[in-house]
Order: sequence, then C-alpha cells, then structure tokens
Amino acid sequence: MKKIIFTLGLLIATVAFAQAQMDILNDSVRVIRPKKRLSPIAIASYKKGDTYIKITYGQPFKRNREIFGALVPYNQVWRTGANEATEITLTKDVKIGNHILKAGTYTIFTIPNPDEWTIIFNKSLGLWGAYDYEKVKAQDVLQVKAKVSQTKDMYEAFTIKLTEAPYGVDMELIWDRTKVTLPIHFIE
Repeated sequence: MKKIIFTLGLLIATVAFAQAQMDILNDSVRVIRPKKRLSPIAIASYKKGDTYIKITYGQPFKRNREIFGALVPYNQVWRTGANEATEITLTKDVKIGNHILKAGTYTIFTIPNPDEWTIIFNKSLGLWGAYDYEKVKAQDVLQVKAKVSQTKDMYEAFTIKLTEAPYGVDMELIWDRTKVTLPIHFIE
C-alpha cells in the first residue's frame, strides 16, 4: 500500500511539475502576427485566348504627399510601386513598340519624367525595390518610352490596370493625377 501511495504521489508531483513547465513555456511563446502592410500587394491581370498577363506590385498610397518629382524623383529608377519590385508574367510573346518581349516573368522598373517615362523590363527577379538596379542593369531585356497624361480623377492608391484594346491591352500606371499608358500588342 505504501508503494502505491508513493507511486501515486510521484505521479502527481511529475504532472504538477510538467504543468508548471508548460505554463512557463506558454508565457514565453508569443504569436507574431504580421503587421498590416501600408502598401498591400495588388495584382492586375488580363486573359484573352491563350495570352495571359499578370502584374504583381506593392500598392502605395498618396497620403497627402506630393508624388512625382518628390516622393518618386524624376529621372531616377523607380521600383514601380512599393516594397518588392513589380513583376510581370506573360504566357506568350507580345510586341511593345517595335520590340518583341518573350513569354516569361520580368521585373518592371520605370524612370519617371514629367512628359515621358522609360519602362524597363529586366530578367532579374525577387528584388526589393530598385536599390540594386545598377547591379542587375545588364539583365534589361527591353526599354521603351511611354507618354504621360493627366487624369481628371485623383488616384489615392498607385494602380496598375490592363485595359483591353483592339491590339491587346494598354498597361496603365496611375497615381495621383498622373497616368502612363504603354500599348502591349498580342501576337497571333
């Protein structure tokens, strides 16, 4: 009987000790929830036939700031959004200007200016912003010019649209009252 009481007491002490250790462990474990991004991830996509275009970008907001020429300086390479550099995926070759852009995934950089932007398609992927652009510049596959226009409406969030056109789509980059349009021709 003494043996049973001793074993039972030892068992109770072991369970109590284990519970105390679990309480200590639970107090030391913190669940880390990611902060809400100030510039959430956004996606623009368009599909016609077997041609599919998807653009993934960080969507910054104006927040009462002056955008082009200030927050986004003129004549400097911009990531074309926020956070990670913007990426475009094409399932088929397309024609931009007089150039063919092969199917694949590319980073989109831009060089904003008041009247005309340079749009850059680069093979390097997984970049944070445009900070390393000079290191990956040799991987540019296409640079084209695009005209700037002004919108009547103010866009609080940087927005990329793929708008249907008779030849394919227009890639529109819109923020504040600035709109840049790049025609993308589908190849049949």
